[in-house]
Amino acid sequence: MSEKQLAVIDDDEAVRTSLIWLFDGQGFHTTGFDSAEAFLAGPGPAAFNALIVDLRLSGISGIVLLERLAEHPYCPPVIMLTAHGDVPHAVAALKLGAIDFMEKPFDDGRLLAMVDQALQRDQQERDRFARLSRLHQSLGLLTEREREVMQLILVGKLNKQIADELAISMKTVEVHRARVFDKMGVKSAVELAGLMAALDKPDAGSKG
Repeated sequence: MSEKQLAVIDDDEAVRTSLIWLFDGQGFHTTGFDSAEAFLAGPGPAAFNALIVDLRLSGISGIVLLERLAEHPYCPPVIMLTAHGDVPHAVAALKLGAIDFMEKPFDDGRLLAMVDQALQRDQQERDRFARLSRLHQSLGLLTEREREVMQLILVGKLNKQIADELAISMKTVEVHRARVFDKMGVKSAVELAGLMAALDKPDAGSKG
């Protein structure tokens, strides 16, 4: 995605047009949607680098849209806008992953700064998402026996201990170990442990 793609989801045509003009003037490519339903019927959240969403949309609300977006494999950062901001809605939006909550009328400079932060986070999240996707693909290449060997490697077992525990020969363990390292793209048990640690992080399965 060379050109940064923004989506503005707001049922107020004047606001939507104004935001598109503001963002396009900064070199972004901005697509407007007049409802959450129209956005959900589009190319999907991953097609955009940031979403600017009005809270009180006609039809599906901005909060419900956030809930729907959480069902997607990847969702870019979301900035919530509203003319009727209140603490409960702000808390709900932030809990659902919105990175900020701005009340209308908003300051263009502050909004653009927020969009810049969202784009930086999007790049970081896409990189992390890609790494985790590759990791899951690599894990999918392992046979059941290779997974067993890998788990014992990760708890610090030596080849002889693995052979004894699985009732196989040392030579067989060495073959499985080499295949695990090759499929996982690592050269040592330490590197393998570091790679697998990414799956143990609380946000390892987050959608973005």
